[in-house]
Amino acid sequence: MLDTLEALSPLIRMHQDDNVAVARVTVDPAVTPICGGTPLRERVTQGHKVALRDIAEGEAVLKYGQTIGFASRPIAVGSLVHTHNLAMGDLELTHEFCAGAREPDLVPEAERASFMGYLRPDGRVGTRNYLAIVSSVNCSATVARAVAAHFAPATGRLDAFADVDGIIALTHGGGCALNTQEEGYLYLTRVLAGYATHPNVGAVLMIGLGCETNQIPLLLKKHGLSEGPLFRTMTIQGTGGTRATIEAGISAVEDMLPALDANRRTRQSAEHLTLALECGGSDGYSGISANPALGYASDLLVRHGGTTVLAETPEIYGAEHLLTRRAATPAVAQKLLDRIDWWRDYAQRGKAELNNNPSHGNKAGGLTTILEKSLGAVAKGGASRLNAVYEYAEPIDSHGFVFMDTPGYDPVAVTGQVAGGCNIICFTTGRGSVSGFKPAPSLKLATNTPMFERMREDMDIDCGTVVTGQETIEEVGTRIFHAILAAASGEPTKSEIFDYGDNEFVPWQVGAVM
Repeated sequence: MLDTLEALSPLIRMHQDDNVAVARVTVDPAVTPICGGTPLRERVTQGHKVALRDIAEGEAVLKYGQTIGFASRPIAVGSLVHTHNLAMGDLELTHEFCAGAREPDLVPEAERASFMGYLRPDGRVGTRNYLAIVSSVNCSATVARAVAAHFAPATGRLDAFADVDGIIALTHGGGCALNTQEEGYLYLTRVLAGYATHPNVGAVLMIGLGCETNQIPLLLKKHGLSEGPLFRTMTIQGTGGTRATIEAGISAVEDMLPALDANRRTRQSAEHLTLALECGGSDGYSGISANPALGYASDLLVRHGGTTVLAETPEIYGAEHLLTRRAATPAVAQKLLDRIDWWRDYAQRGKAELNNNPSHGNKAGGLTTILEKSLGAVAKGGASRLNAVYEYAEPIDSHGFVFMDTPGYDPVAVTGQVAGGCNIICFTTGRGSVSGFKPAPSLKLATNTPMFERMREDMDIDCGTVVTGQETIEEVGTRIFHAILAAASGEPTKSEIFDYGDNEFVPWQVGAVM
């Protein structure tokens, strides 16, 4: 971060070329007529932007040294810059494929960080040890939840199984009335297979209705899965109804619990961590504090041999040129641009636009355009080389920094990342997102200290110390890295302390439901 003003200036300027700065605190000309040499004309709430010089109508507004939009009318120095005078416009991005890609400076294997994890037979390592009850269709969701509820923490039925983190019901709203040749079916089956084989899941019970389009035998065959002692399946129609299936499901879970509980944590290299990078409920500080600090932690994990996964394609829109520049190969860069093109078509079919972000809460927090939001969101990916681009819920088989194509809607995005193999999540938020995302532990990173203090029970890490000048991005990023290792080793996140995270399993529904 470049702040050309003194350390405790009320304004934060992100780049020497910027013609706007972000208010570190709420500023008012009646109290502070001049801020760091800029004469204020009006009150600017913390997290919002103020013009550092006169900006002509139609002139580009710069933040992070990049265009975040264009002045929709003349903006006088010291004025608030927001939706009333800043708008989207045509922007020609220059793509310099691979120009900024560089080999990661890997830490020698003997010196790499480690964590205590569950080694699985396929060589992957879990950060948790769950039994998952997976519904193939919405019609079996009630039964799946009933089986899981039988083993809820309050019942005490898992007290004898100290190494079992819980029984989770992964239910959803689809599974039937869809075309098996289209993307929606592919995405759903990828997600279900990805969770069923996830390193944080040591045993699985898959429950169907029996007559649904998403037939369990076809799903298993499509993704190379098979039943076994720790992978059971059943259907409600084949078992004899809801009560009979609930009883059979409870019995199957009881049979699997001793073997699941026999797993023990062992010391594992950080190269076995696959970190989902997510942001939601963003504000004007997201691209200043939590996101770049997480980007620093992401680079650290990559240096230690791990994998980090950026997602939310609509929320890199307008900043994709920063990623194509870091692509390992031209093919990786082109695949990212191909996904952007797919989204343009997808949005047009839905009579929407990719620049319809930010949300109401984002705007209230100081963000104005999708360009501004995207430039801040990309900061989560640090500076590492982009090694691969994956479609939604594809298995992640590359190390280093990668990208997954997902919607910007957080539950759907993270569901795809976890299905791809992410075994831990870092979720930055300025407004206060509180999602838990079982079976992967989710660390919540607050962009500003007031929100962290207000929602202390839900937030894991305060990154607002960057805004206040108490810590550098590097210092906060290092704290995040160590928190990742601790959570991966079993230290409960705030969501886990309260047993949250059962309702964030939301596969992406694409295509016609007939």
